Amino acid sequence: MDDLSEDLRTGVKVLAAAMRANGHERHDPMRAMTAHIGDRWSTLILILLAIGTFRHAELKRTVAALSAEGKISQRVLTAKLRALERDGLVHRADAASVPPVVRYSLTPMGGDFVRQVEALHGWIAAHQDAIHAARASFDRRED
Repeated sequence: MDDLSEDLRTGVKVLAAAMRANGHERHDPMRAMTAHIGDRWSTLILILLAIGTFRHAELKRTVAALSAEGKISQRVLTAKLRALERDGLVHRADAASVPPVVRYSLTPMGGDFVRQVEALHGWIAAHQDAIHAARASFDRRED
């Protein structure tokens, strides 16, 4: 960092302190929550659960119908739901019945998280023309 300007060094030090304070280790909430936003399935699952409570099979079919990939494996959906439940965003309710009925819903914290994601989606929607233009400009330079 010695080759950075004083302003950049100061900014990096402030960022490093914030990262230490808020968690920068792999399993710290700051990184885990950010990973949920960037992950291919978690955001869609959370937005669906903001609509209402789903049974596992309903969620699997709905995610598959809405995703560009057209499918999600049982294993991946279960893993994503468990990770979201572990982080306090999703509630899993088991009904004592035969066959067992499992329903998933958002926790209050999950609802708050989805509102933040929706705000980010709003920003993306408002800037998508500029994003496309930037990509086109970049691609022309790369050709």
